[in-house]
Amino acid sequence: MRVLLPAARLARVTAEGATAREWGRSFGLYLHVPFCDVRCGYCDFNTYTSDELGEGATRAQYADSALAEIALAHEAVGERRIDTVFVGGGTPTQLASSELVRMLRGMENAFGFAPGVEVTTEANPDSVTPASLAELREGGFTRISFGMQSAVPHVLAMLDRTHDPARVPQAVHWAREAGFEQVSVDLIYGTPTESVDDWRRTVEDALAMEPDHISAYALIVEQGTAFARKVRRGQVTMPDDDETADKYVLADELFSQAGLQWYELSNWARDDAGRCRHNLGYWYSGDWWGIGPGAHSHVAGERWWNVKHPAAYAQRTANGVSPRMEGERLDAASRRLEDVMLRIRLREGIERSALAGDPEPLIAQGLLEPRGDRVVLTLDGRLLADHVVRELT
Repeated sequence: MRVLLPAARLARVTAEGATAREWGRSFGLYLHVPFCDVRCGYCDFNTYTSDELGEGATRAQYADSALAEIALAHEAVGERRIDTVFVGGGTPTQLASSELVRMLRGMENAFGFAPGVEVTTEANPDSVTPASLAELREGGFTRISFGMQSAVPHVLAMLDRTHDPARVPQAVHWAREAGFEQVSVDLIYGTPTESVDDWRRTVEDALAMEPDHISAYALIVEQGTAFARKVRRGQVTMPDDDETADKYVLADELFSQAGLQWYELSNWARDDAGRCRHNLGYWYSGDWWGIGPGAHSHVAGERWWNVKHPAAYAQRTANGVSPRMEGERLDAASRRLEDVMLRIRLREGIERSALAGDPEPLIAQGLLEPRGDRVVLTLDGRLLADHVVRELT
């Protein structure tokens, strides 16, 4: 049986030829925008619809709260230029483009941007217009990632996605016209009722838009979500592991034929420039500060996360108080284990010297390929990446 490792939630990309040391010096800012029009049943991110939030946590007030934390971050970190910015959610483009640009200006004014800074925002295709995208691009955003998920209406309905599939190529076209340097689309496979032909159609429709980057994630049943409750009650049935693996193989084949190469288990890019540099900092344990309710940070080996509710977050930042809730510092053994778990997922692989386990049996099984002093996952290895990690740690 082929079992695909669930998509990592922390980060999703790397670059060929980069080293852990190089990316370990990077500094990024992540900005969490917790607003959505509709809460998708499968999503367990820290997001809220308008009717779930009261006074003190409105969209109109959000930028001021985030700017207050940016000032606190600069006070704590000091003079350090920002290499990358990633705005995620939620749906960041539920806020006005002018508000997103205002927060970006706040980051630049506080820290300064390194030359060639990468600035990404996520967006739902039904939450943008030609004018809003032009304003984002003129304001300094260089990269945009659209949540396509599927091209098939009944699959989108199962995921509680509300956009019209026809809106995705339109939004990609508008982003190109606005001058975005990189355009990415996100896909989900393994949804109940999705056939292999449905998935093929989704992949082909995504490729027809000629994006610079595609992320494709297996649907995960996250405990505590509405989707998990449906699965538990038998209202929906998840596909078996073999079918999910077959969809991964199909996607990898079609992406490769179209000129996109995998560089992380769930990510493909047209070239080095198409890879998301922000997430490199995650994979290589660089430093980043997470702005917003529930956002996670990692600076100088310490991790912490903010209070989750937007109202509590807004109250703290308005009073000049850190929104930090809890934190931790990993010991050397835990950090080594995590390093292997993250870096083995990358196309450039990991040094043999970083491994606790012997890679030779996995090489003999066709799950790893030796490349000089490194080992890299084969296609079969990608499908069994969780097993590979256990053997190497």
